[in-house]
Amino acid sequence: MKIVSMESSPIVDTPHKVDVRKLYDTENAMTIHITLKPEEKLLRHITPVDVFFYVLEGEGIVEVGDEKKLVSNDTLIDSPARIPHCWYNESDKILRFLVVKIPRPTEETKLL
Repeated sequence: MKIVSMESSPIVDTPHKVDVRKLYDTENAMTIHITLKPEEKLLRHITPVDVFFYVLEGEGIVEVGDEKKLVSNDTLIDSPARIPHCWYNESDKILRFLVVKIPRPTEETKLL
């Protein structure tokens, strides 16, 4: 059995410059934990595979394609491959969510 602690996982350096940690990374799938502090955001980008987000804590604005919604904890959001998406934390609290990519991407994410 493999057990991974989010807090002991290293922060990955990304163009987003926020707290991004890989929790699971195999040839079949990838799971990433993201923490956005108040007023932080993810840059608009395109992922080459289907993605879903699961909000663990807080509330934020998720944008997928031309739709923009305020979401909060215990919410799952589907983001199809090659559709632009981003996140905004406009609250005064932490926003934490998981990003699950299936299958594991073989191409790089493209910033817009």
